[in-house]
Amino acid sequence: MAAQTNAAPVIIKRKKVISGGGHHGGAWKVAYADFVTAMMAFFLLMWLLNATTEKQRKGISDYFNPTIPVNRISGGGDGAFGGDSVFAEETIAHTGTGAMSRMGAAPPADTEAEGASRGSADSDGSADNLDTVEKVLLARGGESATMERLMQHVVTRVTDEGLVIEIFDLPDAPLFDGDTSGPSPITLEITKLLAEVLALTTNEIAVNGHLRSYPVTLIDNPVWDLSADRAQVTRGMLEDAGVVADRMQRIAGFADRKPATTDSQALRNNRIEIILLRRDR
Repeated sequence: MAAQTNAAPVIIKRKKVISGGGHHGGAWKVAYADFVTAMMAFFLLMWLLNATTEKQRKGISDYFNPTIPVNRISGGGDGAFGGDSVFAEETIAHTGTGAMSRMGAAPPADTEAEGASRGSADSDGSADNLDTVEKVLLARGGESATMERLMQHVVTRVTDEGLVIEIFDLPDAPLFDGDTSGPSPITLEITKLLAEVLALTTNEIAVNGHLRSYPVTLIDNPVWDLSADRAQVTRGMLEDAGVVADRMQRIAGFADRKPATTDSQALRNNRIEIILLRRDR
């Protein structure tokens, strides 16, 4: 059969389909977001370094140290609540006990007896209140800008000997005038603050003077005499501020023999240690 001459031609269109093309060119947005986040973290770090004291920076460092537990309270568990339940109506922070009822759980007999003996010891003044003194002192830093400026010179630590309150030089604010034992105005303010806090207890006090190392080329190295003189001056300022003289048990100058940093000539080594001694030593 002959093909029809008047039939419409058949047109076949073939479209080329590319799968998975998608939209490209947005990766820069992700990179820019990461950059902005990193910059925010950097400026936050700079702000924290400028707005906190050395003691607070040490606390922040300890918080992120995996070898140190986040929860320092001795509780009944190792979680974030230290043994407390989220449903507890009343909790005793230092024991980790919570109440499932309004009356709460009765403490064990041993704990109750221990607490009673501790309370009686506190009432007659025979127990150390070192933790209380430390907390009160550190809390003074948030009262005003002036107090915060003073507390930048102060760090504390509790040792076997007692509570060590350390005041030290800053690059723009030395405790003493040059290489002398003459106190600067900021040292007078700090000693007045310390005298108020030390009045919370009657423990005996020791004052130690420390200095940074001087160049070995000096003919007359003043570290021994100067450290002892500064300790004596600090004792006098504390007594003038109201500390009872009979509480002073020891005044010592350690020269440059116990540096606070690896660099023995660093300014940070110029410091005075005021030790609130334990009664059982």
